[in-house]
Amino acid sequence: MIARTWRGWASTRTADDYQHHYETDVAEHLQQVPGFCGARLLRRNDGDEVLFTSITFFTSMDDVRAFAGDDPERAVVEDAARQALTHWDERVTHDEATVVLPAIIRT
Repeated sequence: MIARTWRGWASTRTADDYQHHYETDVAEHLQQVPGFCGARLLRRNDGDEVLFTSITFFTSMDDVRAFAGDDPERAVVEDAARQALTHWDERVTHDEATVVLPAIIRT
């Protein structure tokens, strides 16, 4: 499994807009990509801004290319995201997920 990691920053005023975009538009798009295995959006305050870290999971680099195109390390940042973010990484990283631990809910 491949983990694709990217970061973007938003003002505190537009951070909720970006999160909503991710939960709706990005989620809908990713769910149509063959080999998509899930995603996480991390959020934290970073001074006067909010830092978002997106980690998406794909079965293989071929599946990443189906999402990102011929240059899989180029960030995919849609217009709606560009309106909410102040700046973002233009390049992403890809790592092989070698250990995946299932969550265990204890009561």
